[in-house]
Amino acid sequence: MKKTSPYISFFLVLFFVFFAFCFSSLAFGQATLPQDEVEALNDIAKTLGKENLFSEEKDVCSSSEEEQSGSSCMMLKGNQTTVVICNCSYADSTLCHVTSLCVKRQSLPGQLPPELVRLPYLQQIDLTYNLLNGTIPKEWGRMTNLTFISLGGNRITGSIPKEIANISTLQVFVVEFNQMSGKLPPELGNLSQLQRLQINSNNFTGELPATLAKLTSLQIVQLADNQFSGKIPDFIQSWTNLQQLVIQGSGLSGPIPSGISVLEHLNDLRISDLNGDENSSFPQLKNMSMKNLILKSCNINGTLPTYLGSMTSLQTLDLSFNKLTGPIPPQYESLITRLVAYMYLTGNFLTGDVSEAWINTANRKHYLDLSYNNFSISQSQDNQGCQDENTNLFASSLTRNDTGKVSCLESIVCSKTSYSFRINCGGRKVTINGKTYDDDTDEGGAAKFYHNENTNYWAFSSTGNYLESKTPPNYIPSIESSTLSLNNNNDAELYTNARASPVSLTYYGFCLGNGNYIVDLHFAEIVFTHDQTYKSLGRRIFDIYIQGNLVRKDFNIAEEAGGIGKKVIKSFNASVINGTLEIRFYWAGKGTTAIPQKSIYGPLISAISVYRDHRSGISTAAVVGIVVAVAIIIILLIFGMLWWKGCLGKRNSKELKGIDLQTGMFSVRQIKIATNNFDIINKIGEGGFGPVYKGKLPNGTIIAVKQLSSKSKQGNREFLNEIGMISALQHPCLVKLYGCCVEGDQLFLIYEYMQNNSLARALF
Repeated sequence: MKKTSPYISFFLVLFFVFFAFCFSSLAFGQATLPQDEVEALNDIAKTLGKENLFSEEKDVCSSSEEEQSGSSCMMLKGNQTTVVICNCSYADSTLCHVTSLCVKRQSLPGQLPPELVRLPYLQQIDLTYNLLNGTIPKEWGRMTNLTFISLGGNRITGSIPKEIANISTLQVFVVEFNQMSGKLPPELGNLSQLQRLQINSNNFTGELPATLAKLTSLQIVQLADNQFSGKIPDFIQSWTNLQQLVIQGSGLSGPIPSGISVLEHLNDLRISDLNGDENSSFPQLKNMSMKNLILKSCNINGTLPTYLGSMTSLQTLDLSFNKLTGPIPPQYESLITRLVAYMYLTGNFLTGDVSEAWINTANRKHYLDLSYNNFSISQSQDNQGCQDENTNLFASSLTRNDTGKVSCLESIVCSKTSYSFRINCGGRKVTINGKTYDDDTDEGGAAKFYHNENTNYWAFSSTGNYLESKTPPNYIPSIESSTLSLNNNNDAELYTNARASPVSLTYYGFCLGNGNYIVDLHFAEIVFTHDQTYKSLGRRIFDIYIQGNLVRKDFNIAEEAGGIGKKVIKSFNASVINGTLEIRFYWAGKGTTAIPQKSIYGPLISAISVYRDHRSGISTAAVVGIVVAVAIIIILLIFGMLWWKGCLGKRNSKELKGIDLQTGMFSVRQIKIATNNFDIINKIGEGGFGPVYKGKLPNGTIIAVKQLSSKSKQGNREFLNEIGMISALQHPCLVKLYGCCVEGDQLFLIYEYMQNNSLARALF
């Protein structure tokens, strides 16, 4: 027999391998979608607002479940935006069915398609980051195989249809960053398999339904930026599998439920800006492995719990703007110096010493903010200024010098009194219409105080970090290329850059002359885009405080300006009485936080202009002169009145039962009873005349009692002058004189009690 050539054998084998490969490929290629599903996809594309979004052929499937490692829209690779995932294991691998429909970041302008019900095997819907409007179709409630619905970052309105609760298999429900409203349907409590509920940044109202207590499979709950009412419900303790809870700016009130202590899997807790004034004790979190703990502006009182010092998993600790008292426990030293990346204790009533070890930590990746507290700062620490490495010490102690400046600015000498300052926030020094705006280009930081010694007398203090940011934080954003409406303005340089902050940003002016000022705040939304993409859907909302007073709540730049990329200037009146001026911008948990990408939120300011208010018709000096002249005349007339009333020359006259008379006679006994024998607790101030006490008459009237001090240089004549002045002048902004007391060498004046700070504060 003739032997076969080894070369021929090799080619025969290669031929059979190639034939087998082609046959198997042909067999796989025969797996196609049913025609009705292909037609359904075409109709879905039209409703979404883009025809030919999917292939019209039966091989429309972008990939199989095996290729997508579990058939999840969250597993999309690279820049994939449109993916149809199919299961092709039916009919001996010749038939496919659509199981996941993922259309993301396409800015589709249509509506949510009811036609999705024509895909009977559909398990996942992801339409995140588009421009879809309308409501969630009730028909979706018939899709009983669904496990995943994500509709975040659209323009969806209306309420959550109760029919959604019919999808018993649903595990993920995300509708964050939309415009939905109404109350949550109680039927949601039937979704027993639900693991993620994310409804941030909508307009949902009402109390949380008690039926939500049945959702024991929940792992992530995000309720931030809504208009809910009522208290945080106690039933959250039934969510025993919970890992993340976000309740920031939700509309809910405190206190924080004590039952939160049983959620042993919780590692990310963010509660902030609760409504109401009810105080809350610090929640018991001792047995948890917390990574992020944010309890900001929650009316928490008491002292810092020592157990946090042993919570080695902590990376971010934010307890700012509460009512915490006492010292920082020594157990916190390891947190501050080695473990926690960010610690914010801003805006409390903490006392005690500040350890040099906390400030001079070797690892400069740790940030500590102690601003706005009552610490005892040493002279050496004061000499170091308001910022030491990554520690913000601005206004961290009560001590102020004679100029009204906070103690850490004591080294700055006010060589002259200033009556204006202007800042190009986040930008370089510019001159606009003859007015020079100082540069403000410091890169900022998580716990940052900045003062440029070469500029006029102002500084800023910034608190907070962008928690979800995966890139280096940008505290000085620049105008987006698609935001062009500012380019034609002659002051466009003021709006090219801006200063941003994740939580709180305070500009502080000092060495100012006392008086009335106008504060012009320049804004422009330059981060969101001015186009027809999902990047235009962001909402930036924050609060504005001037001199500690809330002047604008829920301020939205784009709404105030009439659109993105447009400027708006808001003017406010301010009174400077101690040479200083504070302008604070504060994020209270409102607005979107992930458009156009994660960690876009919080205050944004383009420029500040502060100048003296010259609009008052008559000067302060003229007012004083007129008042003094009138008072001298009236004093001559008042002597006789005082003699007749009993405040001069009469001792122990009749006691007054009430305060019907404009000026009456009180006895020392009455005054002692009213002030609880001049209890130090009732002491509310002291001036050149003497101490002032708060008191209460038998009829319930609250009074202020001014006592002539034995150390005072003032005597009877000054005593009479004051009676004459106050009795003669009647004005809503002036306290009323109820009467006086003269017994022996004891002299008293009894005034109407004026709440809410001083007379000067009320006048201005």
